[in-house]
Amino acid sequence: MSQVIDRFDADRFEASRDRLASLAYRLLGSASEAEDTVQDAYLRWQGADRQRIEVPEAWLSKVVTNLSLDRLRSAHMRKERASAWLPEPVLDGDPMLGPAETVEQREMVSLAVLALMERLTPVERGVYVLREAFSYTHAEIAEILEISESASQQHLHRARRRMAAGRRCGLLDVDAATARRTVEAFLEAASTGDTDRLVALLTDDAIAITDGAGLNDRLLHYDTPRKVAAIARAGFRPTPAKRRMAGGTPVIHYAIVNGTPAILAVVDGHVAGIVAFDILDGKIATVRGIASAKRLAHLASAWTPLDPESSIIAEW
Repeated sequence: MSQVIDRFDADRFEASRDRLASLAYRLLGSASEAEDTVQDAYLRWQGADRQRIEVPEAWLSKVVTNLSLDRLRSAHMRKERASAWLPEPVLDGDPMLGPAETVEQREMVSLAVLALMERLTPVERGVYVLREAFSYTHAEIAEILEISESASQQHLHRARRRMAAGRRCGLLDVDAATARRTVEAFLEAASTGDTDRLVALLTDDAIAITDGAGLNDRLLHYDTPRKVAAIARAGFRPTPAKRRMAGGTPVIHYAIVNGTPAILAVVDGHVAGIVAFDILDGKIATVRGIASAKRLAHLASAWTPLDPESSIIAEW
C-alpha cells in the first residue's frame, strides 16, 4: 500500500540523490535525462510501501537503473541518438560525475567514453556501468536487471570487448599545465587563422564533432586534421555576426569538463557554448563543439563565473 511520504523517508531519498544521479548520468550520457530519471524514481519512492523495502539504497539503484534502460530503449531516444546525439557536458566537481577514486571511474564519465558506450546495448551498458563504475557483484547486477549471473558475466565480457575496440588510452594522463597550454595555443591559432599551426597541434587522425552552433538536426563531422583546422579557423575567428548569434560579446574561459580540458564562451554570465578537447601525447585528438541550449542546460545552471584573471580572452 502506498503511503504519504514523511520527512524521514524524504531525507533518505535525498541522501541518495547524488549517487542516483551519477548512476543515471553514466547510463544515459545526458544530465537532463538523468535528472528526470531521478525525479521519476522519487515518485516511485513516494508511491511504494517503504516499510517493506529492506535496503532502500539497493531498491533505488534498481529503480533508477531500469528507468534509465527503459529510456535508452524508447523509440524517441533511439531516433535522437541515431542522428544528433552528443553526451551532455558536466563541469568537474559536479556530484553527477559520481565516484572518481580511480582512473577507470574518472574515465567512464569522459565525453569520449560516454560517446563510445553508444556501441553497447542497453543491458550491456547497464552491466558495464554497474560493475566498472560502482563495483556491484554479478549477483547484485543479476538482481537489479533480472537476469542470471552468467548472463551478467557474458554481457560484461561483450561490453568490455566493444569498449576496448574503440578506446584511446592516455586521454586522462596529460598533466594540467600541458593541457591548458595546448588548448590556449589551439585557440590562438584558430583565432588568428594560422592553419599550419593548427594542424601541428592535432594528431594525425584528429576529428571534430559539432552541433553546428546548435542549429543542425544532425551532427557535423570532420575527419582529417586539415578539415578540423578549417572548421576551427572558421568558427573561432571573431566577427560581428558571431557576436550577434551569441547574444553579445563572449568572455572565453578555460575549464575542466568531464575530466578533460574545455573552453567556455560566456555571455553576461550565461554559457553560450563550449568546446571540449581530448588530448593525447600532447596533441589534440578530438574537438567537440556544443552550443545547443538543451545540451548545455545542466552545465549552464551549474556555472559559477571564474575570477576575471581566469579568462583566456576577456572580449572575444
